[in-house]
Amino acid sequence: MLEEKTISRAIIRSYTEELCEYLNTQVAIVGGGPSGLTAAYYLASAGIKTALFERRLSPGGGMWGGGMLFNKIVVQESALEILQDVDVCYDHFEGEYYVSDAVQAVSGLTSSACKAGAKIFNCLTAEDVLLDPQKPRVKGVVLNWSAVEMAQLHVDPLTVEADYVIDGTGHDTDVVKELVGRNGVQLDTESGKIEGEHSMASHQAEIDTLSNTREIFPGLYVVGMACNAVHGSYRMGPIFGGMLQSGKKAAEAIAKKLL
Repeated sequence: MLEEKTISRAIIRSYTEELCEYLNTQVAIVGGGPSGLTAAYYLASAGIKTALFERRLSPGGGMWGGGMLFNKIVVQESALEILQDVDVCYDHFEGEYYVSDAVQAVSGLTSSACKAGAKIFNCLTAEDVLLDPQKPRVKGVVLNWSAVEMAQLHVDPLTVEADYVIDGTGHDTDVVKELVGRNGVQLDTESGKIEGEHSMASHQAEIDTLSNTREIFPGLYVVGMACNAVHGSYRMGPIFGGMLQSGKKAAEAIAKKLL
């Protein structure tokens, strides 16, 4: 006979045990878009304790809808190795361009990250960073339920400590905005501030996404569209090679420091 209290206890106990386990982690990724998921996959594959916090119910960011709700995405040949690593199918279109199913791409990235050992927590919003004012250095994230934020309730958050934090929040650069807005710190950008995102120029945006993937402030990396928004570069639309490669590049850079 099914017992509702047993079902509830199983969910509550297993979730809280995992959350407690990741209150201290090596890498905390904020944002489960394509770059964040890719970073999570490669970090976990390297044996690095990795937690990803996604504010929405489902990870995947803007990849689900492809271009204008045609749920196909384009990936350049240089990024196909990443799709192969996470067992996502693709078809050649022309030249260096390949097409993949958006739903399969998100599902493959998410499943592969989890199977590699990354822990994904959804419906959690990073509302601030943990800062070591003596260094200064980012040393974690401040979390609350996304539903609390949406309802505008005055509920205090909890914290997760991490050796490194990755801002994968896309165009909004939520983590970097909190860091700069609350503390007035200088970033590794031309002005020391968030430069802001420019209009679409896909070719340059793809180049800049990789070159802008870096440690923007001690302990804090930016990936994907957050890179270009912070550095004042362009958007690229539904082509995802640079996004995937950005996540992998950040993972490899952090792994070199931790391993």
